[in-house]
Amino acid sequence: MKLLAALLAASLLSTTAYGAQASWQHKPAQSCLLQPLSGADSKFCRGDLEVIYPELGEVGCKHIPQCQQYQRRISRDWGSPRVQYPRAEKDKKYLLVLVDPDAPSRANPRNRFWRHWLVSDISGADLRTGDIKGQVLTAYSRPSPPPGTGYHRYQLLLYQQPAHEAIALSPAEQGRRGAWPMESFVERFQLGSPVASTQFLTKHYED
Repeated sequence: MKLLAALLAASLLSTTAYGAQASWQHKPAQSCLLQPLSGADSKFCRGDLEVIYPELGEVGCKHIPQCQQYQRRISRDWGSPRVQYPRAEKDKKYLLVLVDPDAPSRANPRNRFWRHWLVSDISGADLRTGDIKGQVLTAYSRPSPPPGTGYHRYQLLLYQQPAHEAIALSPAEQGRRGAWPMESFVERFQLGSPVASTQFLTKHYED
């Protein structure tokens, strides 16, 4: 009986250790933690908008680390993030924007805003769960800062759509993503100020 009890205890310890190891593999290593933004960059983040990528988890108001090839993977491997807004009103519609204001570089942003993702008619109920459905006006394009241009800000802005307002890009806007006049777009459809916004910073993975 003592031998059986010892074997059961060893088996339980082994299972517990494996479970802890398996769970740990889905989290960034302690030496590879995401650093929070500071100063003016951190002030852009407001309203509890959550942006979640595989393995990294919530990246809002953070630097994407180079370790574990995370900068490469966000630019080359991963698709669109899960975006969640717990404060969304279930019976409202929302519009989500992802732009790079630092194209081609933060020092010379002549192509701001570079439009990476634009989705309208997202229901508040879906936003609460992070299941982004709606009218895709611009398909998701991965953050891909050019080599040697330093860190780029990738900004997500969430707007509440006016009731019964049909949102669409003009033919000229559809023809190019760079140098998008986002302020004119927001004014044209009377979107007002974003209800929430956040951003993360990353650079070319070989820099």
